[in-house]
Amino acid sequence: MSAKRLRGWPLTFLLAGLTGLSVGPFYWLVIATTRKDDEVFDWPPELLPGGHLGDNLDHLQRKIGLLRVVGNSLLVAGVQTAGALVIALLAGYAFAKFRFRGRSLLFGLLLSTLVVPEQVMLVPLFKMMMSFGLLDTYQAIILPGLCVPFAIFLMRQSLAGLPDELLDAARVDGAGEFRVLWSVVVPVMRPVLAALAIFLFLGSWNQFAWPLVALRSPAMHTLPVALATLHGNQSTTDYGAILSGTALSTLPMMVLFLVLQRQFISGLLAGATKG
Repeated sequence: MSAKRLRGWPLTFLLAGLTGLSVGPFYWLVIATTRKDDEVFDWPPELLPGGHLGDNLDHLQRKIGLLRVVGNSLLVAGVQTAGALVIALLAGYAFAKFRFRGRSLLFGLLLSTLVVPEQVMLVPLFKMMMSFGLLDTYQAIILPGLCVPFAIFLMRQSLAGLPDELLDAARVDGAGEFRVLWSVVVPVMRPVLAALAIFLFLGSWNQFAWPLVALRSPAMHTLPVALATLHGNQSTTDYGAILSGTALSTLPMMVLFLVLQRQFISGLLAGATKG
């Protein structure tokens, strides 16, 4: 074996150890979903699957209505992600390719909202939704997430590098602005849109504070809020059911990433190599 290969072994072992540290907790989570509540914290921990996954899911269904809350989360995250993508694309296109009075001021104000903590907006949002009569509805948790300043900023920066000559050529051929946007901009920006879709879906799927404030009835709860209700509202905590719900909450994000991974990586590489 060559000396060059021998020098690479320490780095290989280091990366393997870091990978184990990253994957280990998730593997334990998956194993814990198949164990009874009193087996979750056994020491040494069980490393092989048990036979209680069905029981844990049945407990979740009886306690929080698992199918209903998963459906709520999918509906909210899906609609919010799609709407935020459309708004970010339109706003980013306007900021990047149109010249109008106050453009820099508006963009600066938009960026300034990135430093405002989410918790600061809870009371104003609550009062606004209460005045509109939207509390405890899907609209209450979907509407505030449709305009995402970071998404608009990302689209603006990505579209700024798109050659104006490409857009002018489409306009010369008689295409309107929406046709230019759909036929020219969207295909070019597909990797960026895919990467942004993953980030937006992840943020929407995991949001907790605002749905906890805006939703009152258990029938409207999303999965993170419903799982939180399993803590502290009874004498014993069913950790097997909670961990099963936690593991289940990762599945949509994993599926979305697997579907869009090629475009996601392309979008990240495009952002890393630009300029």
